[in-house]
Amino acid sequence: MAGSTFGKAFSITTWGESHGAGVGVVVDGCPAGLEINAEEIQSELNRRKTGQSQMTTPRQEKDLIQIMSGVFEGKTTGTPISMLVYNEDADSSKYDEIKDKFRPGHADFSYLAKYGVRDHRGGGRSSARETVGRVAAGAIARKLLAHYGVKVVAYTKELGGIVAQKIDFDEIERNLVRCPDPDVAPQMVEIVLQAKKELDSLGGVAEVVAIGVPPGLGEPVFDKLDAEIAKAMLSIPAIKGIEFGAGFALARMHGSQSNDPFINVGGKIGTIENKAGGILGGISTGEDILVRLAVKPTSSIARQQNTVNTEGEATTIEVRGRHDPTIIVRAIPVIEAMLCLTLADHLMRQRLARLEFN
Repeated sequence: MAGSTFGKAFSITTWGESHGAGVGVVVDGCPAGLEINAEEIQSELNRRKTGQSQMTTPRQEKDLIQIMSGVFEGKTTGTPISMLVYNEDADSSKYDEIKDKFRPGHADFSYLAKYGVRDHRGGGRSSARETVGRVAAGAIARKLLAHYGVKVVAYTKELGGIVAQKIDFDEIERNLVRCPDPDVAPQMVEIVLQAKKELDSLGGVAEVVAIGVPPGLGEPVFDKLDAEIAKAMLSIPAIKGIEFGAGFALARMHGSQSNDPFINVGGKIGTIENKAGGILGGISTGEDILVRLAVKPTSSIARQQNTVNTEGEATTIEVRGRHDPTIIVRAIPVIEAMLCLTLADHLMRQRLARLEFN
C-alpha cells in the first residue's frame, strides 16, 4: 500500500492489520552505534497497550516486541531495523454481522471506494492497531534525540470539556505520561466512565512539547518543519485538528501582539514569548516546539446509529466488540512517537545541509 512510509533521512515503514497475524515496522536511516534494547522499546509500547484500565479497551494484547534485525549487542548497526509484534487476542466474530454495513465515523466506505475491497475485521489497515509500529520506531527516535539533548513529552490537556491545570513539562516527564490514566485531572476519569456507561465516547485535546530542539531544523517551502509535524500528527487515527504555539488565537491578534521579540539570553538568541511555537519560516528557532491536537471521540460505540449497507440501502448499526471509551489516553505515546520521528528525520537531514552542524 502506498503511503505507509514516513520520513526521508530517518524513515519508517509500518505494516500489518488489526486482526491479521501481527503488526510491525522497519526503521531505516538510524546511525550505527546508538544504544537501544528491547526493554526500552517495550516500555514505550506498554504505555499504549490495551486493557490497562477502565478507560481503555479490554482487549488483551501483550504487545511483546521482537527485534528482527539492525541491532547487535545492544547497539544499532546502521542497517534497517525490523520489529514485529504478534496479535494474540483478536476476536473477529463481532465484525461478521456488520461486514456489509458502513460504520459511522470509520474508514469503511472510503477504503472500499479507493480499493474496491476492504478488511472489515476491526478496520484492517485503518485501525489504530497500526500505531504499534510507530511507537516502537519512536522509541528509537527518542534515544537518537536524547543524544542531541532533545526530549519530547505530551499530556491530556482537555477531555470531555474539562481542562487540565497548567502543567510543568518536567513534572509530566517524571510522572504523569507514564500512567495509563490522565491523572492530571481525576474528574476526567469520571466523565469517561459515565460516557462508557451511556454507550458513548469522548474526544479531547492533547498537548505535546519538544524541549532542547536546536535552531535550524526544517526545510524551506514544502518540507517546512511545522508542515512535516502537521502531516505526522494528522496521519494518526482520530487527530482532526492541529495548532502551533498560540495557534488559532493568533487570528484575533494584531501583529504587534503576535510577534515574539528577540532577546539575548546568556549569549544565545531567544524570544521573550513563544507564540510561534518554536518555528518561524518552517525552521526551528531553538524555542520549545509546542503543538496542540484535537482528538475526536472513538467512532465505535454500541449505540444504535443510522447508516447504509454496501448496496446503499438504509439500515441501522450497533458496533459491538471491545473499544476505548476515549482514544486520547492511549494516543499520547503515539503523538510523542510521531514528533520524535519527525525531529529525528530533520536532525539527520540537517547534518547534510551544511559542512558543520552541532
